[in-house]
Amino acid sequence: MLMSLLNYEDGVLDTSSIIPLIDGGTEGFKGNARVILPGMTACIDCTLELYPPQINFPMCTIATMPRLPEHCIEYVRILQWPKEQPFGEGVEVDGDEPSHIQWIYEKSLERAAQFSIVGITYRLTQGVVKRIIPAVASTNAVIAAVCATEVFKIASSAYIPLNNYLVFNDVDGLYTYTFEAERKENCPACSQLPQDLQFPSSAKLQEVLDYLTNHASFQMKSPAITATLDGKNRTLYLQTVTSIEEKTRPNLTKTLKELGLVHGQELAVSDVTTPQTLLFKLQFLS
Repeated sequence: MLMSLLNYEDGVLDTSSIIPLIDGGTEGFKGNARVILPGMTACIDCTLELYPPQINFPMCTIATMPRLPEHCIEYVRILQWPKEQPFGEGVEVDGDEPSHIQWIYEKSLERAAQFSIVGITYRLTQGVVKRIIPAVASTNAVIAAVCATEVFKIASSAYIPLNNYLVFNDVDGLYTYTFEAERKENCPACSQLPQDLQFPSSAKLQEVLDYLTNHASFQMKSPAITATLDGKNRTLYLQTVTSIEEKTRPNLTKTLKELGLVHGQELAVSDVTTPQTLLFKLQFLS
C-alpha cells in the first residue's frame, strides 16, 4: 500500500511522499524487526526469498507412510474429512469450531495407533489444522519494544533509525544481529522496472500462472494477466470474477504463441498480494 503512495517525477522519487514502515514479527523464541523507507531501502518484497516456504507434507507420506503425528492429522484433514463428511455434505473444516477439531483429534489417534505413532494431542491437532505459529511473551515484548523505539526515533529525530534489519534469537542464550538488507534492482514492488518472464513460445499460459504463484519472489494467490494485443487491452485470465474466469479459462491450455504473444511483449499482472499492477516483459527462450 505504501508503495502506491509514492510520487515519481521524471523517474525521480519525491522523498516527501515517503511514509516509513516499522515491521516486526516473532516465531517462538525468534524474532525480527526492520525499518523500511519505501522506494529508498529494501522493502518486504526485496527480501521475500529469505522467508521459508510453508511446510507441506508429501501426499504419498501422509497416505501410506506416516512417521510423525502431524502426518496423521493431515491425513484426517485432507483425505478422511472429505470422504466421511462428518458434519454434513459440503461442510469445510473450521479450525475455530471445537467439534471439528475434536473429531479430527479422535480420528488422528486411531490413525496413529495403526502405525505406532505417539505424540498426538488436542493442542497439536489444533495447531496443525490452523497452522498456528507458536508465540512466546518475552520474545513478543522484545520485538514490540524495538519497533516502538524505532517509531520514537523517526518521529522525534532523536537518533538515527535502524539500518535496516534486526534479528533476535534467545533459543540458546541471547543473540541479536543487525544488517542492511539490500534493495533489489528488479524488485517487482519498488523498482518501477518490468520483470523478465522467460518461457519458450510453446509454454502454456497455465505454466506462467504456476510460476507466478509458486516462485519465491512473487508467491501470488490469484494473478490476473492482461496484455495489449493489436492496440487493445485483452484479459488473458482473471480468476476473481466468475463470469470472466469461465470465459478466459480456455486460455490456460493455449500456448503463448497461440495467444498472439510475441518476444518482448509486456504483460500486466495484478493480484491481492500486491498494491499495484506489476509489469512483466516476456522473453521467449529458443
